[in-house]
Amino acid sequence: MRFPRDAPLHRVIRALAAFGFRVVRAGNHIAMERANADGSRTPLTMPNHEVIKGSTLRAICTQAGIDRDAFLEAYEVA
Repeated sequence: MRFPRDAPLHRVIRALAAFGFRVVRAGNHIAMERANADGSRTPLTMPNHEVIKGSTLRAICTQAGIDRDAFLEAYEVA
């Protein structure tokens, strides 16, 4: 399966929510955060556009430490 070229923002947010991320703040960018088991937090920032480009989506997954195939699986369900 390939990364979506233009992914709708709402599906990206739902897919990231499956990995424990929640929206903390929204403006020009959307700030998300995940609480980890060790008490630390993983921040994530993405542009607040209607669609997210594939290259930006790959960078988001790298920043969040999410495996490509795991993200695609969550994205298909979202």
